[in-house]
Amino acid sequence: MNRRYTRALLIFAVLLIIPLQSYAATPKETVETGVNNIIGTLTDPAFKAKSKDAQITQLGDVISQIFDFEELSKRTLGREWKKMNAEQQKEFVPLFKELLQGVYADRLLAYSDQKIIFDKETMLKKGSAEVQSFLQTSDGKKIPLFYRLTDKSGSWKVYDVIIEGVSMVKNYRTQFREILAKDSAEKLLQILRDKVGKG
Repeated sequence: MNRRYTRALLIFAVLLIIPLQSYAATPKETVETGVNNIIGTLTDPAFKAKSKDAQITQLGDVISQIFDFEELSKRTLGREWKKMNAEQQKEFVPLFKELLQGVYADRLLAYSDQKIIFDKETMLKKGSAEVQSFLQTSDGKKIPLFYRLTDKSGSWKVYDVIIEGVSMVKNYRTQFREILAKDSAEKLLQILRDKVGKG
């Protein structure tokens, strides 16, 4: 009995010293958990009873658990990111996050029990992966939703969503580069402030 107890303690001690990264979720598990949390939020009667502003705020909190908005911002701006000073970069990330929340809130809030099918996980390169999923509509149509993830701190985070072949990062990169080709980074920040009501 004592020997069995000692062995159990030894196993427990070994488990404690194994790096936490060993238990990190895979890219697909990260996406599945995150999407299911979002759906759970959207279908919660208490959530539905809230005002739209409160709903958007709560959805933002849930989405932030699986999204890396700083990485998303860097990839969206590309080479323009380094042309911003540290203060401008610090302001850009939350502004862009708030803009995206507002843009996609209506789509999320329109969710009505469509089925989400999670498909394969593909490693693109070291520290980068893609998870394929599909939104199945009531008429049987499957809308592809592919998630791109990065692993920088021992856990996977989403930095891009590709909806029906259109990359969110590339879409906004084109828009922002058109602005920055003619105006300064400060002008872009002011445009974002105005769009999210912080002008």
